[in-house]
Amino acid sequence: MKHSTLEHFDEEHQEALKSIRVSRIILPVLLGIVAVGYLLWRQFDPQEFAQINWTAHTLFWIIACVLILVIRHLAYATRLHILSEGEFTWSKCIELIFIWEFSSAVSPTAVGGSAVAFFVLAQEKLSTAKTATIVLYTIVLDSFFFIGTLPILFLFFGTHMIRPEVKTIDDIGAWGFYFLFAYSLMALYSSIFYYGLFINPKQMKRVLVSFTRVRFLKRYRRRAIELGNEMILASTHLKQQNWKFHLGAFLSTATAWSCRFLLLNCLIIAFITKIPLDFWTQFELYSRLETMFVIIAFSPTPGGAGFVEILFGGFLSDYVSNPTYATLISTIWRLLSYYTYLLAGAIVIPNWIREILNQRRQLRQEMLEAEELAE
Repeated sequence: MKHSTLEHFDEEHQEALKSIRVSRIILPVLLGIVAVGYLLWRQFDPQEFAQINWTAHTLFWIIACVLILVIRHLAYATRLHILSEGEFTWSKCIELIFIWEFSSAVSPTAVGGSAVAFFVLAQEKLSTAKTATIVLYTIVLDSFFFIGTLPILFLFFGTHMIRPEVKTIDDIGAWGFYFLFAYSLMALYSSIFYYGLFINPKQMKRVLVSFTRVRFLKRYRRRAIELGNEMILASTHLKQQNWKFHLGAFLSTATAWSCRFLLLNCLIIAFITKIPLDFWTQFELYSRLETMFVIIAFSPTPGGAGFVEILFGGFLSDYVSNPTYATLISTIWRLLSYYTYLLAGAIVIPNWIREILNQRRQLRQEMLEAEELAE
């Protein structure tokens, strides 16, 4: 982002814009290239690759992957349309989801794009209450999808859903403990937001502010107060909504997340022709993919870049035993579900910023003309 463009925004907004500047795609792309390069060096077999049959079967399932990616995006757009109560048009929702996903892709997965979402929605002249509702309720919806579905998947598949080698509770090992840690952390912060939104937002604000009395947390006092105020606004707004609002928001969330994992199901079917297509085999594969996401959800790298590519083969070695195929599938998967949003964001965000700046210039011009008429 050019400095001249940033000057049109205040300091806080400049920080938000810097976090979604197009140049930030460099790091995740480099990390991805390094990871894929490492895998190609260690695991890629040219003879195995030459034996891959690019048949109509492969093409069909890759097209299915693309369609699922589109459905996933539309599901997120539907959720935004519901949470904004129709204030955003469908085309605007689709555009904003590109920006939201881009911000998530260039941020560490543990951080996500929520901070940027506040800024982006504010520029669209949405009320503060609705902005807070959309961003904070989204955090709750996303987290509760995992908190609710993973125990159900565990009932069906047990510890085997964590990794191929984890067949019983005695084999849980480091990966199992890390999964439990990640799941517990997700449950903790989602419960905090749920309490703040639906039970006692004022008490939650007091708790957040009290934490900033600790010396090394004092610098976050202002943000804690702002978050507390946003929770109060969002809580008031959410309590005014009927059950259809909440049901629609959850179903669109569940659809979007399910599509994220089903895309990889289809991609594995495309290249591993021997994998059974029966419901239970694919359902177990789906459970492994959802578990894998929880484990990588707290990756320190932008969008899990590099981290995901390297871990992919180990998580799915019982489904994709050939390292060459594992490298190929993980690369195509990341190209579709991750790098697509980096590219789309690089196209959409500059146009969106120009649109916002034009609106500001027009508003400033109207104010000047009004002042001249008043004189």
